[in-house]
Amino acid sequence: MNTFGKNFKITTFGESHGKALGVVIDGCPPRIELREADVQPLLDRRRPGKSTLESARREYDTVEILSGTFEGKTTGAPIALLVRNTDVRSEDYEALRNVFRPGHADYTYQEKYGIRDHRGGGRSSGRETVARVAAGAVAMKILKEKGITVAGRIFEVHGKISPKEIEKEILSAKEAGDSVGGIAEITANGCPAGLGDPVFGKLDALIAGTMMGIGAVKGVEIGDGFAAAKRYGSENNDQMTRDGFYSNHAGGILGGISTGQDIVVRIAVKPTPSIAKTQRTQDIHGNEVEISVKGRHDPCIVPRILHVAEAMLALVLLDCLLEQAKYQ
Repeated sequence: MNTFGKNFKITTFGESHGKALGVVIDGCPPRIELREADVQPLLDRRRPGKSTLESARREYDTVEILSGTFEGKTTGAPIALLVRNTDVRSEDYEALRNVFRPGHADYTYQEKYGIRDHRGGGRSSGRETVARVAAGAVAMKILKEKGITVAGRIFEVHGKISPKEIEKEILSAKEAGDSVGGIAEITANGCPAGLGDPVFGKLDALIAGTMMGIGAVKGVEIGDGFAAAKRYGSENNDQMTRDGFYSNHAGGILGGISTGQDIVVRIAVKPTPSIAKTQRTQDIHGNEVEISVKGRHDPCIVPRILHVAEAMLALVLLDCLLEQAKYQ
């Protein structure tokens, strides 16, 4: 599926080494002020090539609004956003045309479709997320007008939590031809109570599914998450006073419905699978081979995936906000 959402629906397209990537947004309310300058800042934070901690691919990710606006405002028609690829080096992947990279979707794509794009992973590449971030930027603008903000931070990288230790850990892995994973935390502030539907439309279930839909994410927790399994109920319950909740162990969601507190989400991000270290794998004929993946890759995905997670949380909340408006 390349389409996400029920009320604020997005359809993304494009590949890592194709001509462009983009998204079509259907269901955006009319009369929202929207220009490229509203979308570009989030894309700038996600784009590669800004430091030695990231992929050396130099993409400026300049966004173009192709439709859905008139005189700087949304019209209610579908909004098409386009980002062109400008720094593609497909020759770096020619040696991998018939080889499955460990930790990547090469093998599973081949098994499912009988064909795959070996150039940087094609549709399964992390570059696909540029379209999600563009759509998320639009969602964030709408949410901000309603007093809701979404922001993220690096929680830890390879067990390290201080910025200096994190940078050192990433550079050390890069020098060794390896990679590291970590945890990102995303928080939504100002979200009203009442979002999400009980049973099969739970807000936390929607968020978890959305986060797991981001490549490289292998785990999700809401609020205190797995730490709750080690507590007594008396320790974990968010008791209430006349002034509101006394704590927020639940991460802003009870019974699948938002409480009005901060919504807190953490995602576990695996190490980048494309590494220079020699690994064992097989080719499309079943022969065992050894490979060292060349090209330009992030030694740690966490700093950039953070902004993808922000965008996806914003998309979930806006979709639920529009759904809740039907009951009011």
